[in-house]
Amino acid sequence: MSIDTFTTAALVDQFNAVLAGGKIQDTVEIERETFGFEIYNNQERHYLLLSADIQQPRALLSPEKLRRGVQTPSTLGLLLRNRVEGMRLTHVEQPPFDRIITFHLIGPDNEMQLHMELIERRANIILVEDGLIIDSARRVGGKENRYRLILPKHEYVPPPPQQGKLNPGDLKPDTIDSLMRRFKDTDAVTALVKGVLGMSPLLAQEIIFRAHKDVNIGAMDINPYTVHAAMTPLVPPLLRHQWQPGVGYSDKGLPEAVTVFPLTYIQWEPTGDVSAALNIFHGELEGPAAYEAAKIPIREQLMNAREKVRRKLYSLEKQNVDDSDVERLRQSGELILAYQYSMQKGQKILEAQYEVEGDPLQIKLNTELTPLENAQDYFEKYNNAKRARAQLPKLIAETRDELDYLDQVDADLDMAEDWQDIGEVQDFLMKNGYWQGKRTERPQTGKSAPLKFSTKEGFVIWVGRNSRQNEQVTWDKAGLDDLWLHARGIPGSHVVIKTNGQKVPEHVLEQAAGLAAYYSKARDENKVLVLVAERRYLRKPKRGKPGQVLVRQERPSLLVAPRADLG
Repeated sequence: MSIDTFTTAALVDQFNAVLAGGKIQDTVEIERETFGFEIYNNQERHYLLLSADIQQPRALLSPEKLRRGVQTPSTLGLLLRNRVEGMRLTHVEQPPFDRIITFHLIGPDNEMQLHMELIERRANIILVEDGLIIDSARRVGGKENRYRLILPKHEYVPPPPQQGKLNPGDLKPDTIDSLMRRFKDTDAVTALVKGVLGMSPLLAQEIIFRAHKDVNIGAMDINPYTVHAAMTPLVPPLLRHQWQPGVGYSDKGLPEAVTVFPLTYIQWEPTGDVSAALNIFHGELEGPAAYEAAKIPIREQLMNAREKVRRKLYSLEKQNVDDSDVERLRQSGELILAYQYSMQKGQKILEAQYEVEGDPLQIKLNTELTPLENAQDYFEKYNNAKRARAQLPKLIAETRDELDYLDQVDADLDMAEDWQDIGEVQDFLMKNGYWQGKRTERPQTGKSAPLKFSTKEGFVIWVGRNSRQNEQVTWDKAGLDDLWLHARGIPGSHVVIKTNGQKVPEHVLEQAAGLAAYYSKARDENKVLVLVAERRYLRKPKRGKPGQVLVRQERPSLLVAPRADLG
């Protein structure tokens, strides 16, 4: 979801009403390119968030204090802390019909502007003094944009204004009709978005739905008078800054849109103000909600990777059903040789019977080749197919292993509880060629470590929560006499009990099994079967990936309830 120009205008109104005249007391860098400001005004502390995230840029007032999320601040983060803290916010403004918010700041000896550009893929936060850029959340050099450099000591140039678009206040039935004719090869929603200032897809969809009960109608199929009538209760109030903030929800009840006008084509609920709506849409900025939000794009990439491997496996298994197609290539070559002297020049099909009681084969011929060359072509295809078929069992086994491992990585993502764990899944997908597109940036905080539990009896239990930790727990932490546990047949954690040469009591074994069950894909089940083996009976598969294990000999399995700790 993108913030449109009217939502931007509503934010500017709210910021002027709540923040203008206030003192910036603190700044924090929450994530790379996301910053928080504590502003004291009218004897209250307010928390402003600005994010130049390229996928979901946003500006809003947070109901909670914003906390630092990165260990090492960026250059802009340091500049905000050293130069902006202590300044006063005099006022906030927006260029007409643009998605730019400019915060005007004044200090004892200087003035600055902080420009928040809410444009997807080009979002930025730019600190400017005396018309020159001090720094920005995202620097843009000549290779990225020859006409608009965003670099320190360069003049700040706003994005170019939109050309050739109509003012929404000037729309009448005849101008709407002309607009639709101008974009006659598109749908009506696209025509409005391309031709009218401030017209977001959401607003255009709402107008067309109100007019024709269908958001997919063509530009030349609308009634301009009906569309104009549908605009009347929507557009004039927006131009007068009469906001009605709210959140639109999907069929599953998930927030999917923020508007400052009511929606009727999807479920929509009003909120107290525009920041409240944005807070509902984006959720919490730290803790479990932030981590779950960060997992979404990674889970999509993982889902796509698994689907790609599933299709590959299906294709390989389909080829492995029988040899009839391969044998038909050989039979075709032999039949062409047998009938070559009766074939006519330019013949496209040879119909011949290979077996006395079999059905005749329809053999396609290349008219540019001689019968002998056609036969040789079929024999070459036969030999190639035969060699490929000989590799099928190995390819199928490797593809199944790949799919199993992606299932484990999916479990790693489910169990990820912090930025380190989430980042490791993303790193794996990128390193192994599964990631499509640009990396999603997250706070860089190093690698996470396995969990360590100590029982009352003095036993230490190690729990790996991703593939790398599983590798570490099984091969580095465990000795040959230690016990290894894993949810049977389910992606999840490797758990090791350090025995120190002692017999492990049954209740300690059950505690460890409960941890193995909890830190697996089956954590929501009432009971989980857990495999138990001595470390000495484990080995790594040949060319196996991190955390993959083969078990040569087991102890009796345990059926236990998942548990997050020793209890």
